[in-house]
Amino acid sequence: MTFHDLNIIPSVLKALDKENYTTPTPIQEQSIPAILAGRDLLGCAQTGTGKTAAFSLPMIQLLLEQQQGKLTAVRRIRSLILSPTRELALQIAENIQAYSQFTDLRCTAIVGGVSQKVQERALQRGADIVIATPGRLIDLINQKCIDLQYVNILVLDEADRMLDMGFIHDVKRIIAKMPRKRQTLFFSATMPPEISKLVKTLLVNPVKVEITPVSSTVDRIQQSVYRVDKGNKQHLLNHLLQDKSIVTALVFTRTKHGADRVVRELTKVKITAQAIHGNKSQNARQLALRNFKSGVTRVLVATDIAARGIDIEELSHVINFNLPNIPETYVHRIGRTGRAGQSGIAISFCDGEELPYLKDIEKLIGKKVPEVKDQAYKMMEPTATVKVEVPSRPAAFKPAKPKANPKRKPKSEWFTKKKENKQIRG
Repeated sequence: MTFHDLNIIPSVLKALDKENYTTPTPIQEQSIPAILAGRDLLGCAQTGTGKTAAFSLPMIQLLLEQQQGKLTAVRRIRSLILSPTRELALQIAENIQAYSQFTDLRCTAIVGGVSQKVQERALQRGADIVIATPGRLIDLINQKCIDLQYVNILVLDEADRMLDMGFIHDVKRIIAKMPRKRQTLFFSATMPPEISKLVKTLLVNPVKVEITPVSSTVDRIQQSVYRVDKGNKQHLLNHLLQDKSIVTALVFTRTKHGADRVVRELTKVKITAQAIHGNKSQNARQLALRNFKSGVTRVLVATDIAARGIDIEELSHVINFNLPNIPETYVHRIGRTGRAGQSGIAISFCDGEELPYLKDIEKLIGKKVPEVKDQAYKMMEPTATVKVEVPSRPAAFKPAKPKANPKRKPKSEWFTKKKENKQIRG
């Protein structure tokens, strides 16, 4: 099947040809006809499956068909895409601009970390499609800078991540500002109970599309784990990166400060690295991403939240400096390599505290992650402890009462003497 077989209009097909899109992915093949038919859609797909085009292409076509013969003086927002992170929102905006380059549709991204004034001016000029993070969009709604009452297509992308980041209440507030009658497209890699509950309230008789269950990792990805003490993780990372065959590496840490610390240590050993996380400004994050994609920076160190939206072709290695405590997150992380059918390598470091996380991951993916045993920084086995038996105190034992101080006068004698002295002075 090709995109021509999906009844896509010529202007969009022309853009796809220019972007070298030839064959639709499974999620595109199943989603596009349902969305073009006006159906609500529930898409369960992990990263790298092509879901951005799966909802963007039919959305562009529907908006073009709706505006035919309906000329209005003001260009109103007719489609809203909610994204958990700035990087993902900007990536979606870039893709939509590419897909709609031969149409007159306008789209704009509304994200935090950059000037709000620029975004206000873009909204005043008019936009058909808005891609937004919940926090900045709520700010603009409260300031009455944005009107959502004409939205007829709503897309929630990475809904599970929005739940993890605490955005779910903001999402509900935003949805309350839209018309009840609309088409809703809902995408999530996992379906926790709260997300399932949200689906039931938002979608009407949806078409369900499920691609690559989250429990099955990409077979082309070569996985391995190093059991290493926490204090030796940085030494192990420095050692592995001496291998020049690791052309690019995306390193995951659990915290923002941990990411910055890894970058500092790599810089000391002359390995080019930059960090990307929530404490960085949007311009700094975009610069780090551009440098990594262009090859200026060899290593990008990221937290899970910032990594959503990072789409890098030919990423050779993913390294888990810290194992995630949610096994599905491991699947998403290693899915950054081996994209679009390519091979990739995923390396994980596991210290003593993370062993339970490793067991959960192996249970989810249904197989053992091979351990690299011949390595210089192998985890020290805990030394055996000798249990000392402490004799129990007899049941009849009662602590002796403290002996009275023979030199201390009784309280009654002291009090009487003090009273007498007071009367004499009086």
